[in-house]
Amino acid sequence: MSLREDAEKIIKDALCDALPDNAVKKTLDEIRFSDGRIVLISAGKAAWQMAKAAWDAMGEKIDSGVVVTKYDHSKGKIGKLEIYEAGHPVSDENSFKATARAMECVSGLNRNDNVLFLLSGGGSALFEKPLIPESEIQDITKQLLKCGANIVEMNTLRKRLSAVKGGRFAQLCSPAHVYTIVLSDIIGDPLDMIASGPAYPDSSTCEQAKEIVGRYCIKLSDKAKDLIGKETPKKLDNVTTFVTGSVRQLCRSAARSATEMGYEPIFLSASLDCEAREAGSFLAAIARDHQDTKKSLAFIAGGETVVHLTGHGKGGRNQEIALSAALGISECKDTCIFSLGSDGTDGPTDAAGGFADQDSKAELEKQGVDIHAVLADNDAYHALKKYCGLIMTGATGTNVNDLTVLLIKR
Repeated sequence: MSLREDAEKIIKDALCDALPDNAVKKTLDEIRFSDGRIVLISAGKAAWQMAKAAWDAMGEKIDSGVVVTKYDHSKGKIGKLEIYEAGHPVSDENSFKATARAMECVSGLNRNDNVLFLLSGGGSALFEKPLIPESEIQDITKQLLKCGANIVEMNTLRKRLSAVKGGRFAQLCSPAHVYTIVLSDIIGDPLDMIASGPAYPDSSTCEQAKEIVGRYCIKLSDKAKDLIGKETPKKLDNVTTFVTGSVRQLCRSAARSATEMGYEPIFLSASLDCEAREAGSFLAAIARDHQDTKKSLAFIAGGETVVHLTGHGKGGRNQEIALSAALGISECKDTCIFSLGSDGTDGPTDAAGGFADQDSKAELEKQGVDIHAVLADNDAYHALKKYCGLIMTGATGTNVNDLTVLLIKR
């Protein structure tokens, strides 16, 4: 098998293991619902897959429900559940419409009723009812994305500007009990930050939010400034939370697949959170240091890097990792680096991520492409496309952060 074929097998195996189906069904076996109604609300990039697993397990026991996921991530009808597709990474009209409908579904519940809340990454944009004008929350999100703020910093601000984030959705469900099943996409699984914690007490503070606004020079209206200064719920007594998956599981699956193909797996980190192009350069340096190896090696990392937008091109953090790495491995032998988002999308593109090997730089130079200029313009997508370096998986049905792998084949 070629390096690219090895990479594709690792990707396929890891994503298959990361699907939430079995984990959701197993968690449902642990829940003892009360005798009242069961309302299902599912939000995030893996919302459809999680809702389908729950419906297959419970069927007509579920009285009603709303599913909101990213565009092209729904795979059809699920019983009597209402399916919405909406904007990500910036909320849009469908995000607001779907969330308003979810709020209607949980209004008027009593103490004997239940809310089954299925939550996955991407919910911050998809599950949103802003307390400021919709156009302003969109603008603030774009500012945060452009300045390179990480997901925790972004969510610290967004939960204060929302009627459903930061534990407020659980308050809307009260006195009904909320059973939350979470598919984690954030390093360390901070439950109050995944999808901005709609049903979990908020650990962040107003002072932290104000510091983030100042550090990144975020422009806010007077109304938004006022909301930033108001604290979010710090205690909730109607919620039980279960975590079903994480990026560590994704890394373990990749390691197992690599081992089966004869590589020795070396786990680097499940907390990769630097600039994307710096991650690519770092992995390339590791590759150069191990060219004398007599055995095949697979260096594995998970996490979520960031991109500081300086240009106007098209791409995503995983594509920038691959393209940056291409610069540093051009003198290596039988070496590749690939990186992808487990949900199947990387930034505002249809690619999951990018692939580069020792020949990628030369191929781009042959076509007159300057990698440094491409990275400065944040246009990794079009550069990778020139040598078939894009990783295309389509919507995967899961979302447990990013996987980055360096392969040295001997």
